[in-house]
Amino acid sequence: MQAEAKVVSHEPVQAGYRLLRLSCPGLATQASPGQFIHVRVPALDPGALRRPFSLCDVHPEDGTITVLYKQVGRGTAAMAGLRAGDPVDIIGPLGRGFKLPEAGVTPLLVGGGFGVAPLYYLARTIGRPVHLFVGGRTANDILLVDWFERLGFCEVHPATDDGSFGVKGLVTKPLDDWRSDHADTPVALYACGPGPMLHAIDDRAVAWKVPGFISFDRRMACGVGACLGCTQKIRAGGMVAIARVCADGPVFRAGQIVWEEV
Repeated sequence: MQAEAKVVSHEPVQAGYRLLRLSCPGLATQASPGQFIHVRVPALDPGALRRPFSLCDVHPEDGTITVLYKQVGRGTAAMAGLRAGDPVDIIGPLGRGFKLPEAGVTPLLVGGGFGVAPLYYLARTIGRPVHLFVGGRTANDILLVDWFERLGFCEVHPATDDGSFGVKGLVTKPLDDWRSDHADTPVALYACGPGPMLHAIDDRAVAWKVPGFISFDRRMACGVGACLGCTQKIRAGGMVAIARVCADGPVFRAGQIVWEEV
Protein backbone atom coordinates (compact mmCIF):
# COMPACT_ATOMS: atom_id res chain seq x y z
CA MET A 1 0.00 0.00 0.00
CA GLN A 2 1.05 3.58 -0.64
CA ALA A 3 0.26 6.01 2.14
CA GLU A 4 1.11 9.38 3.57
CA ALA A 5 2.63 8.87 6.99
CA LYS A 6 3.25 11.57 9.56
CA VAL A 7 6.43 11.99 11.56
CA VAL A 8 5.73 11.36 15.25
CA SER A 9 9.31 11.70 16.48
CA HIS A 10 12.80 11.79 15.01
CA GLU A 11 15.71 11.37 17.38
CA PRO A 12 19.47 10.84 17.19
CA VAL A 13 20.73 7.64 18.76
CA GLN A 14 24.54 7.69 18.51
CA ALA A 15 27.36 8.18 16.02
CA GLY A 16 25.11 9.33 13.16
CA TYR A 17 22.31 6.81 13.73
CA ARG A 18 18.74 8.05 14.03
CA LEU A 19 15.30 6.65 14.91
CA LEU A 20 12.35 7.83 12.84
CA ARG A 21 8.88 7.05 14.18
CA LEU A 22 5.94 7.44 11.81
CA SER A 23 2.18 7.28 12.17
CA CYS A 24 0.68 5.03 9.51
CA PRO A 25 -2.19 2.97 10.97
CA GLY A 26 -3.03 0.97 7.84
CA LEU A 27 0.53 -0.22 7.35
CA ALA A 28 1.05 -0.94 11.05
CA THR A 29 -1.79 -3.47 11.06
CA GLN A 30 -0.37 -5.39 8.07
CA ALA A 31 3.37 -5.56 8.79
CA SER A 32 5.41 -8.53 9.98
CA PRO A 33 9.06 -8.84 11.14
CA GLY A 34 11.61 -8.75 8.34
CA GLN A 35 9.54 -6.62 5.98
CA PHE A 36 10.52 -3.12 4.91
CA ILE A 37 9.11 0.19 3.71
CA HIS A 38 10.11 2.28 0.69
CA VAL A 39 10.37 5.98 1.55
CA ARG A 40 10.21 8.97 -0.76
CA VAL A 41 12.52 11.50 0.87
CA PRO A 42 10.58 14.81 0.85
CA ALA A 43 13.59 17.10 0.39
CA LEU A 44 14.89 15.34 -2.73
CA ASP A 45 13.81 16.02 -6.31
CA PRO A 46 10.71 14.12 -7.52
CA GLY A 47 12.78 11.83 -9.75
CA ALA A 48 14.98 10.55 -6.93
CA LEU A 49 14.68 6.90 -6.02
CA ARG A 50 12.90 5.87 -2.86
CA ARG A 51 14.98 4.55 0.04
CA PRO A 52 14.25 1.14 1.60
CA PHE A 53 14.27 0.79 5.41
CA SER A 54 13.70 -2.27 7.57
CA LEU A 55 10.91 -2.10 10.10
CA CYS A 56 12.57 -1.77 13.48
CA ASP A 57 9.35 -1.70 15.46
CA VAL A 58 5.61 -1.72 14.78
CA HIS A 59 2.74 -0.93 17.14
CA PRO A 60 -0.66 -1.66 15.57
CA GLU A 61 -2.41 -0.40 18.72
CA ASP A 62 -1.31 3.19 18.09
CA GLY A 63 -0.65 2.88 14.36
CA THR A 64 3.08 3.65 14.49
CA ILE A 65 6.15 2.20 12.84
CA THR A 66 9.82 2.92 13.56
CA VAL A 67 12.90 2.73 11.35
CA LEU A 68 16.57 2.95 12.31
CA TYR A 69 19.01 4.45 9.84
CA LYS A 70 22.46 5.98 9.59
CA GLN A 71 23.12 9.31 7.91
CA VAL A 72 25.57 8.32 5.18
CA GLY A 73 24.49 9.86 1.87
CA ARG A 74 22.36 12.49 0.16
CA GLY A 75 19.06 10.75 0.88
CA THR A 76 19.61 10.05 4.54
CA ALA A 77 21.12 13.51 5.01
CA ALA A 78 17.88 14.98 3.66
CA MET A 79 15.84 12.68 5.89
CA ALA A 80 17.66 14.03 8.93
CA GLY A 81 15.75 17.28 8.46
CA LEU A 82 12.33 15.69 9.03
CA ARG A 83 10.41 17.09 12.00
CA ALA A 84 7.33 16.00 13.96
CA GLY A 85 4.21 16.52 11.88
CA ASP A 86 5.98 16.38 8.51
CA PRO A 87 4.33 14.15 5.87
CA VAL A 88 6.29 11.26 4.39
CA ASP A 89 5.17 9.26 1.36
CA ILE A 90 5.82 5.55 1.92
CA ILE A 91 5.04 2.21 0.28
CA GLY A 92 4.78 -0.91 2.39
CA PRO A 93 4.91 -3.28 4.02
CA LEU A 94 7.06 -4.90 1.34
CA GLY A 95 8.92 -8.16 0.93
CA ARG A 96 8.96 -11.54 2.64
CA GLY A 97 9.79 -11.52 6.31
CA PHE A 98 11.09 -13.98 8.90
CA LYS A 99 9.42 -17.28 9.72
CA LEU A 100 8.83 -17.38 13.45
CA PRO A 101 10.53 -20.20 15.39
CA GLU A 102 8.63 -23.32 16.34
CA ALA A 103 7.83 -24.10 19.96
CA GLY A 104 10.80 -25.54 21.83
CA VAL A 105 13.34 -23.93 19.48
CA THR A 106 15.68 -21.26 20.89
CA PRO A 107 15.99 -18.25 18.56
CA LEU A 108 19.55 -16.97 18.06
CA LEU A 109 19.48 -13.49 16.55
CA VAL A 110 22.70 -12.20 14.97
CA GLY A 111 23.04 -8.55 13.97
CA GLY A 112 25.76 -6.22 12.76
CA GLY A 113 25.48 -2.42 12.95
CA PHE A 114 21.97 -1.23 12.10
CA GLY A 115 21.21 -4.79 11.06
CA VAL A 116 19.78 -5.11 14.57
CA ALA A 117 16.76 -3.05 13.43
CA PRO A 118 14.52 -5.85 12.08
CA LEU A 119 15.78 -8.18 14.81
CA TYR A 120 14.24 -6.02 17.52
CA TYR A 121 10.79 -6.22 15.90
CA LEU A 122 11.36 -9.96 15.48
CA ALA A 123 12.36 -10.45 19.14
CA ARG A 124 9.36 -8.51 20.42
CA THR A 125 7.04 -10.51 18.16
CA ILE A 126 8.52 -13.85 19.31
CA GLY A 127 7.81 -12.75 22.89
CA ARG A 128 9.81 -15.45 24.67
CA PRO A 129 13.49 -16.03 25.55
CA VAL A 130 15.86 -15.15 22.72
CA HIS A 131 19.60 -14.55 22.45
CA LEU A 132 20.96 -11.54 20.57
CA PHE A 133 24.53 -11.70 19.27
CA VAL A 134 25.40 -8.20 18.14
CA GLY A 135 28.63 -6.97 16.58
CA GLY A 136 30.23 -3.76 15.39
CA ARG A 137 33.56 -2.08 14.83
CA THR A 138 33.36 -0.11 18.09
CA ALA A 139 30.94 0.41 20.98
CA ASN A 140 29.33 3.24 18.97
CA ASP A 141 28.18 0.70 16.40
CA ILE A 142 26.36 -1.49 18.95
CA LEU A 143 22.77 -0.28 18.82
CA LEU A 144 19.51 -0.69 20.74
CA VAL A 145 20.98 -2.94 23.45
CA ASP A 146 18.82 -1.17 26.04
CA TRP A 147 15.72 -1.84 23.93
CA PHE A 148 16.44 -5.56 23.78
CA GLU A 149 17.25 -5.74 27.48
CA ARG A 150 14.03 -3.96 28.43
CA LEU A 151 12.06 -6.75 26.78
CA GLY A 152 12.97 -8.83 29.82
CA PHE A 153 13.51 -12.07 27.91
CA CYS A 154 16.49 -11.25 25.69
CA GLU A 155 20.09 -12.08 26.63
CA VAL A 156 22.56 -9.86 24.76
CA HIS A 157 26.03 -11.07 23.70
CA PRO A 158 28.02 -8.12 22.25
CA ALA A 159 31.29 -8.19 20.31
CA THR A 160 33.41 -5.38 18.87
CA ASP A 161 36.44 -5.37 16.61
CA ASP A 162 38.39 -3.17 19.06
CA GLY A 163 37.10 -4.76 22.26
CA SER A 164 35.46 -1.52 23.44
CA PHE A 165 32.21 -3.37 24.24
CA GLY A 166 31.77 -7.06 24.91
CA VAL A 167 34.05 -9.71 23.44
CA LYS A 168 36.91 -8.53 21.26
CA GLY A 169 36.52 -9.97 17.79
CA LEU A 170 33.78 -10.89 15.33
CA VAL A 171 30.22 -11.53 16.43
CA THR A 172 30.65 -15.16 15.46
CA LYS A 173 32.97 -15.66 18.45
CA PRO A 174 30.32 -15.35 21.20
CA LEU A 175 27.89 -17.21 18.94
CA ASP A 176 30.25 -20.15 18.50
CA ASP A 177 31.08 -20.15 22.21
CA TRP A 178 27.39 -20.27 23.11
CA ARG A 179 26.71 -23.05 20.64
CA SER A 180 29.63 -25.06 21.97
CA ASP A 181 28.06 -24.90 25.44
CA HIS A 182 24.55 -25.73 24.15
CA ALA A 183 25.25 -28.20 21.36
CA ASP A 184 22.09 -30.23 22.04
CA THR A 185 19.72 -27.25 22.20
CA PRO A 186 17.36 -26.95 19.20
CA VAL A 187 17.99 -23.51 17.70
CA ALA A 188 17.06 -21.33 14.74
CA LEU A 189 19.37 -18.63 13.38
CA TYR A 190 18.20 -15.20 12.27
CA ALA A 191 20.65 -12.69 10.80
CA CYS A 192 20.79 -9.18 9.41
CA GLY A 193 23.92 -7.14 8.77
CA PRO A 194 26.92 -6.86 6.45
CA GLY A 195 27.49 -9.46 3.73
CA PRO A 196 30.48 -11.29 5.23
CA MET A 197 28.62 -11.73 8.51
CA LEU A 198 25.54 -13.06 6.73
CA HIS A 199 27.68 -15.51 4.79
CA ALA A 200 29.23 -16.76 8.03
CA ILE A 201 25.82 -17.24 9.68
CA ASP A 202 24.45 -18.97 6.59
CA ASP A 203 27.39 -21.38 6.69
CA ARG A 204 26.74 -22.16 10.35
CA ALA A 205 23.05 -22.81 9.84
CA VAL A 206 23.88 -25.30 7.10
CA ALA A 207 26.72 -26.93 9.08
CA TRP A 208 24.66 -27.16 12.27
CA LYS A 209 21.65 -28.44 10.29
CA VAL A 210 19.32 -25.91 11.88
CA PRO A 211 16.77 -23.51 10.39
CA GLY A 212 18.35 -20.24 9.30
CA PHE A 213 16.86 -17.02 7.96
CA ILE A 214 19.07 -14.41 6.32
CA SER A 215 17.85 -10.84 5.80
CA PHE A 216 19.68 -9.90 2.63
CA ASP A 217 20.54 -6.40 1.44
CA ARG A 218 20.54 -4.99 -2.08
CA ARG A 219 20.18 -1.54 -3.61
CA MET A 220 16.57 -1.23 -4.74
CA ALA A 221 14.77 0.92 -7.26
CA CYS A 222 11.07 0.06 -7.44
CA GLY A 223 10.90 -2.07 -4.28
CA VAL A 224 8.09 -4.25 -5.66
CA GLY A 225 9.90 -6.62 -8.03
CA ALA A 226 9.00 -4.90 -11.30
CA CYS A 227 12.33 -3.36 -12.35
CA LEU A 228 14.61 -6.36 -11.66
CA GLY A 229 17.20 -3.97 -10.25
CA CYS A 230 17.97 -6.02 -7.13
CA THR A 231 18.39 -9.53 -8.47
CA GLN A 232 20.42 -12.20 -6.73
CA LYS A 233 21.23 -15.78 -7.68
CA ILE A 234 19.80 -18.38 -5.31
CA ARG A 235 19.50 -22.14 -5.18
CA ALA A 236 15.98 -23.41 -5.78
CA GLY A 237 14.81 -26.91 -6.58
CA GLY A 238 18.31 -28.15 -7.31
CA MET A 239 18.96 -25.36 -9.78
CA VAL A 240 20.27 -21.81 -9.71
CA ALA A 241 17.51 -19.25 -10.11
CA ILE A 242 17.23 -15.48 -10.16
CA ALA A 243 15.47 -13.93 -7.17
CA ARG A 244 14.31 -10.37 -6.63
CA VAL A 245 15.55 -9.33 -3.20
CA CYS A 246 12.72 -6.81 -2.74
CA ALA A 247 9.90 -9.23 -3.59
CA ASP A 248 11.27 -12.77 -3.11
CA GLY A 249 13.24 -11.60 -0.04
CA PRO A 250 14.67 -9.73 1.68
CA VAL A 251 14.65 -12.78 3.98
CA PHE A 252 15.96 -16.01 2.47
CA ARG A 253 16.38 -19.43 4.02
CA ALA A 254 19.87 -20.59 4.89
CA GLY A 255 21.49 -22.41 2.00
CA GLN A 256 19.64 -20.48 -0.69
CA ILE A 257 22.05 -17.62 -1.44
CA VAL A 258 24.77 -18.23 -4.03
CA TRP A 259 27.42 -16.35 -2.10
CA GLU A 260 30.14 -16.41 -4.74
CA GLU A 261 27.86 -14.14 -6.76
CA VAL A 262 27.43 -11.54 -4.00
